[in-house]
Amino acid sequence: MTVIRYADAPRFQLPGVEFTALAAPSRGSAGLCTWRLSVEPGRTEPPPHTLDQDEVFMVLSGTVRVTPDGDEAGPGDAVVVPAGAPIALVNTGDGPAELYVAIRAGFVGTGADGSKIRPPWAQ
Repeated sequence: MTVIRYADAPRFQLPGVEFTALAAPSRGSAGLCTWRLSVEPGRTEPPPHTLDQDEVFMVLSGTVRVTPDGDEAGPGDAVVVPAGAPIALVNTGDGPAELYVAIRAGFVGTGADGSKIRPPWAQ
């Protein structure tokens, strides 16, 4: 068993988003990755990317839209994005949004420009 302490977990920044890396192959989980997202209010829609695995977003607080033209999700909601569907996370509320994310380990993303993405928080 591995315990990943939130206070000690690695953190990564992208514009308007903080990723707190939890479960991943380098942190004891061979098959599943999880992380916590903090999304700042006013974050505008980034260029969409896709993943080769299904990804699940679980909203703890705030409101978000996970896919372009997708439905808004709030506290207690889960958004399942199928492999290959575009993802463009936006905070649609006035305050910060907090989410947990889960996806199968070893996934590969593709950026809007066609570049391959293997994010460090999932390694």
